[in-house]
Amino acid sequence: MKLITIIACAIIALGSVLSLEAAVEKKAKSGTLYHVVSLKFKDSATPVQIKEVEAAFKALKTKISGIKSLKSGTNVSPEKMNKGFTHCFVLTFKSDKDRDAYLVHPDHQAFGKSLGPVLEEAMVIDFWSKKK
Repeated sequence: MKLITIIACAIIALGSVLSLEAAVEKKAKSGTLYHVVSLKFKDSATPVQIKEVEAAFKALKTKISGIKSLKSGTNVSPEKMNKGFTHCFVLTFKSDKDRDAYLVHPDHQAFGKSLGPVLEEAMVIDFWSKKK
Protein backbone atom coordinates (compact mmCIF):
# COMPACT_ATOMS: atom_id res chain seq x y z
CA MET A 1 0.00 0.00 0.00
CA LYS A 2 2.86 2.37 0.82
CA LEU A 3 4.39 1.75 -2.63
CA ILE A 4 1.09 2.53 -4.35
CA THR A 5 0.84 5.82 -2.42
CA ILE A 6 4.40 6.77 -3.41
CA ILE A 7 3.72 5.93 -7.07
CA ALA A 8 0.45 7.91 -7.03
CA CYS A 9 2.20 10.93 -5.51
CA ALA A 10 4.97 10.69 -8.12
CA ILE A 11 2.39 10.57 -10.93
CA ILE A 12 0.56 13.58 -9.52
CA ALA A 13 3.83 15.51 -9.14
CA LEU A 14 4.87 14.62 -12.70
CA GLY A 15 1.48 15.75 -14.01
CA SER A 16 1.86 19.07 -12.21
CA VAL A 17 5.34 19.61 -13.66
CA LEU A 18 4.13 18.79 -17.17
CA SER A 19 1.16 21.15 -16.79
CA LEU A 20 3.47 23.91 -15.59
CA GLU A 21 5.85 23.32 -18.53
CA ALA A 22 2.92 23.48 -20.98
CA ALA A 23 1.71 26.73 -19.41
CA VAL A 24 5.19 28.27 -19.62
CA GLU A 25 5.55 27.18 -23.27
CA LYS A 26 2.12 28.60 -24.14
CA LYS A 27 2.96 31.91 -22.46
CA ALA A 28 6.30 32.08 -24.31
CA LYS A 29 4.45 31.64 -27.59
CA SER A 30 1.76 34.21 -26.87
CA GLY A 31 3.64 36.91 -28.77
CA THR A 32 4.51 37.02 -32.45
CA LEU A 33 6.60 34.51 -34.36
CA TYR A 34 9.22 36.27 -36.50
CA HIS A 35 10.84 34.58 -39.50
CA VAL A 36 13.89 36.61 -40.60
CA VAL A 37 15.50 35.84 -43.96
CA SER A 38 18.73 37.49 -45.08
CA LEU A 39 20.02 37.04 -48.61
CA LYS A 40 23.49 37.29 -50.11
CA PHE A 41 23.46 37.43 -53.90
CA LYS A 42 26.12 36.10 -56.26
CA ASP A 43 28.41 38.71 -57.78
CA SER A 44 26.95 37.73 -61.16
CA ALA A 45 23.38 38.62 -60.12
CA THR A 46 22.12 41.60 -62.10
CA PRO A 47 20.05 44.43 -60.61
CA VAL A 48 17.08 43.22 -62.68
CA GLN A 49 17.39 39.69 -61.28
CA ILE A 50 17.62 41.03 -57.73
CA LYS A 51 14.49 43.18 -58.25
CA GLU A 52 12.69 40.06 -59.53
CA VAL A 53 13.65 38.18 -56.36
CA GLU A 54 12.41 41.06 -54.19
CA ALA A 55 9.08 41.15 -56.02
CA ALA A 56 8.66 37.38 -55.91
CA PHE A 57 9.38 37.25 -52.19
CA LYS A 58 6.93 40.08 -51.45
CA ALA A 59 4.28 38.33 -53.58
CA LEU A 60 4.31 35.37 -51.17
CA LYS A 61 2.25 37.51 -48.75
CA THR A 62 -0.64 37.45 -51.25
CA LYS A 63 -0.27 33.72 -51.94
CA ILE A 64 0.16 32.21 -48.47
CA SER A 65 -2.61 33.02 -46.01
CA GLY A 66 -0.63 32.22 -42.82
CA ILE A 67 1.75 35.15 -43.32
CA LYS A 68 0.59 37.86 -40.92
CA SER A 69 2.99 40.51 -42.24
CA LEU A 70 5.99 40.79 -44.56
CA LYS A 71 8.48 43.67 -44.45
CA SER A 72 11.69 43.95 -46.41
CA GLY A 73 14.64 46.21 -47.12
CA THR A 74 18.30 46.42 -47.94
CA ASN A 75 21.16 46.80 -45.51
CA VAL A 76 21.84 50.36 -44.38
CA SER A 77 23.91 49.59 -41.28
CA PRO A 78 27.05 51.69 -40.86
CA GLU A 79 28.63 48.86 -38.79
CA LYS A 80 29.73 46.93 -41.89
CA MET A 81 29.03 43.58 -40.22
CA ASN A 82 26.56 42.23 -42.79
CA LYS A 83 29.06 39.69 -44.21
CA GLY A 84 27.78 40.28 -47.74
CA PHE A 85 24.08 39.86 -46.89
CA THR A 86 22.32 42.78 -48.52
CA HIS A 87 18.59 42.01 -48.34
CA CYS A 88 16.38 41.19 -45.38
CA PHE A 89 12.79 39.96 -45.27
CA VAL A 90 10.90 39.81 -41.98
CA LEU A 91 7.73 37.75 -41.91
CA THR A 92 5.45 37.31 -38.94
CA PHE A 93 3.15 34.43 -38.09
CA LYS A 94 0.57 33.85 -35.38
CA SER A 95 1.69 30.27 -34.71
CA ASP A 96 4.29 27.62 -35.39
CA LYS A 97 1.59 25.88 -37.42
CA ASP A 98 1.22 28.89 -39.76
CA ARG A 99 5.01 29.14 -40.18
CA ASP A 100 5.31 25.41 -40.82
CA ALA A 101 2.55 25.58 -43.45
CA TYR A 102 4.41 28.46 -45.13
CA LEU A 103 7.64 26.45 -45.26
CA VAL A 104 6.08 23.58 -47.22
CA HIS A 105 3.66 25.70 -49.26
CA PRO A 106 4.13 25.08 -53.01
CA ASP A 107 4.56 28.80 -53.74
CA HIS A 108 7.31 29.10 -51.12
CA GLN A 109 9.00 25.95 -52.43
CA ALA A 110 8.87 27.27 -56.02
CA PHE A 111 10.29 30.61 -54.89
CA GLY A 112 13.19 28.86 -53.15
CA LYS A 113 14.00 26.84 -56.26
CA SER A 114 13.97 29.99 -58.42
CA LEU A 115 16.83 31.51 -56.38
CA GLY A 116 19.47 29.06 -57.62
CA PRO A 117 20.93 31.18 -60.42
CA VAL A 118 21.34 34.34 -58.29
CA LEU A 119 21.63 33.39 -54.63
CA GLU A 120 24.99 32.79 -53.00
CA GLU A 121 23.68 32.21 -49.49
CA ALA A 122 20.66 32.62 -47.26
CA MET A 123 20.43 32.91 -43.49
CA VAL A 124 17.18 32.28 -41.63
CA ILE A 125 16.37 32.88 -37.97
CA ASP A 126 13.00 32.40 -36.30
CA PHE A 127 12.12 33.76 -32.87
CA TRP A 128 9.11 34.46 -30.69
CA SER A 129 8.65 37.97 -29.30
CA LYS A 130 6.88 38.09 -25.99
CA LYS A 131 3.86 40.19 -25.15
CA LYS A 132 4.57 42.60 -22.34
